[in-house]
Amino acid sequence: MSFQAYIDNIKTKTGKTPADFKKLAEQKGFLEKGKPKPTVKAGEILKWLKEDFDLGHGHGMAIYATFKGMK
Repeated sequence: MSFQAYIDNIKTKTGKTPADFKKLAEQKGFLEKGKPKPTVKAGEILKWLKEDFDLGHGHGMAIYATFKGMK
């Protein structure tokens, strides 16, 4: 599955874009200046995405990758 396919599937499942997730992650305190805080582990963000949005590991990592700057 391509990266874009992951993003498309996430939007279909949740109705949210990577920009929406970025805003939510900033509100949760996971991001600073649009990037993951050094003290926040990827696992914390993945746990949040799984619990609140029922995303699996691969889909969660795709969102995390967008936080790290991948487009």
